[in-house]
Amino acid sequence: MIQGSNRRIAVKTLDIVVDGEKEFQTKITTIGQTHHRNLVQHIGYCIDGSRELLVYEYMSNGSLADFLFKCNIRLSWKKRVKIALDVAKGVLYLHDECEVCIVHCNIKPQNILMDEVWTAKISDFGFARLSMPEHSRATTIDESTSGYMAPGRHKDALASIKIDIYSYGVVLLEIICCRRNIDINVLSEEELILLSWVYKCFVKGELSKLVVDDEDVEWKTMERMVIVDLWCVQEDLSLRPSMRKVILMLEGLKEIPIPPSPTPCLIFYELINLILYSSLSLNFHV
Repeated sequence: MIQGSNRRIAVKTLDIVVDGEKEFQTKITTIGQTHHRNLVQHIGYCIDGSRELLVYEYMSNGSLADFLFKCNIRLSWKKRVKIALDVAKGVLYLHDECEVCIVHCNIKPQNILMDEVWTAKISDFGFARLSMPEHSRATTIDESTSGYMAPGRHKDALASIKIDIYSYGVVLLEIICCRRNIDINVLSEEELILLSWVYKCFVKGELSKLVVDDEDVEWKTMERMVIVDLWCVQEDLSLRPSMRKVILMLEGLKEIPIPPSPTPCLIFYELINLILYSSLSLNFHV
């Protein structure tokens, strides 16, 4: 709580190393220039010796991950559709509408926070990667980002906005299905990797399998979301749409062609993620 007022805030201690106070303040200046309803508002900062603290608006409903993966009661279909659009609009702003193109590089449900009226806002973008419109170095890899990083990141490849498009696609799948992209607690082996299972259901015309417990699903909207998603997670960077096109397609304002199948290489990449970050020994038939 801010002293002398009733305003609640969130304070974050940075867990990354920033090369010097000057660079820290330069990045803070860039963050301070971002203003969008789908980004968590940055209020201020503090440098206390070796500690660097960031102050944000307080998001009273926690993270999207809590509601997708931990809550016994699902968010309604309409809320999930709105959240998907909220996140897309936040990413569009970072890529195209603020003064410096910001490639987030860590889009996942844990970094999508919900305010008191269920508006989704992207967090943790401040010290992601500030970039020129095309490229930025991305080197951080850890278990928390597994499954959301596009193929190529493990090779320390140059990051582009298309990396965020891939991550958004994975999150969109999780929003649709209310489960993790990689999940060992499933009924059958084919459901382990959400990406491959969704494509199989799409080809067979069995999308209803993805939302068994939902009663208010709008099927045309769901099919449109799945098709958009399958474009976002294409291995070929050139096939992934811009976020502006993603929004137009999600809103039904742009025709969506049928996407090609996710390549065997991409499915194998997700399989490796599953093996690397699972604590259980599983038998796979590849």
